[in-house]
Amino acid sequence: MLSYQTLQELVQIDSPTGFTLQAENYIFGLLESYGLKPKFTRKRAVTCALGSNPKLVIAAHTDTLGAIVSRINADGTLGFSLLGGPLLNSFEGEYCRIYTLSGGVVTGTLLPNNPSVHVNADIKNTKRELATMHIRLDEPVLSAQDTKELGINVGDIICFDTRYQELPNGFIKSRFMDNKAGCFVLFEIARRFALQNRTAPVELFFSNYEEVGHGAAIGYAPTVEEMLVIDMGVVGSGCEGSEMHCSICAKDSSGPYDYAFRKRLVDLADKNQIPYRLDIYPFYSSDGSAAQRAGNDLRVALIGPGVAASHGMERTHKTGIEATIDLCMAYIAESEE
Repeated sequence: MLSYQTLQELVQIDSPTGFTLQAENYIFGLLESYGLKPKFTRKRAVTCALGSNPKLVIAAHTDTLGAIVSRINADGTLGFSLLGGPLLNSFEGEYCRIYTLSGGVVTGTLLPNNPSVHVNADIKNTKRELATMHIRLDEPVLSAQDTKELGINVGDIICFDTRYQELPNGFIKSRFMDNKAGCFVLFEIARRFALQNRTAPVELFFSNYEEVGHGAAIGYAPTVEEMLVIDMGVVGSGCEGSEMHCSICAKDSSGPYDYAFRKRLVDLADKNQIPYRLDIYPFYSSDGSAAQRAGNDLRVALIGPGVAASHGMERTHKTGIEATIDLCMAYIAESEE
């Protein structure tokens, strides 16, 4: 039975976009523990070649959603700006950690302004947006000066609890399955290659700025001809995706993915009886979008396990994750023939 310990460990590492150092170091160390030789790009994406002169890069992103302190309010609470696109209605009431530049960590909670129903009868009707919400600190602060004396300042990073749970029926519910579940797919590819002492003209690429649109714009081997992006499959009204399938994306907001590449993936899924769904994502872009917009001459495809309630309290299933792993391994094997 496949162990998901490394997924849980990665999820527990705070890594909103722009604050991914600890996650990058974890990934680097994990790949080294498999006997592989990872490298950092200048932007500190992690790359790892599974053989010489890679033709295929398989990419996933380790950066997640979060926030950043934008102001210290007169009462000592914090105003914030978003890192990526957290769904504020879902994140309301979530516990968080504020990381200061000096290395301190202060805990808090994301709340609407004037949150007590006993004094604000209209609180349920208040629109959840940046102007109507704040971070309440778990410290006896009454003024902006009190908060500053904790070492907190504008630009400090705010990270939210994940609430990771792995259920006996195969569901995994947690924030940030987008896209730490995708990173786990790459972990498992790396582990299997190391265990079997195999090589292939493949490079693994863990980007760290996908949520803001430039994660995989550059940084992989110049010999690469194809990019297979592993990112969450959309689950929701109007889409075909399922948590228990690997989604193969035909088109997202950035346009269609490579037709011939997609067809090869579909044929392989059919041949190997891998559960999949073909889909179109109406409000979505990926590391493949970033690579193409940067002008890279690559064939790009996008697949990934279905993730429900994206950018909120997410959930996926081991069947969908393992289907994605199987499709990647099948594609690598076919490419070697």
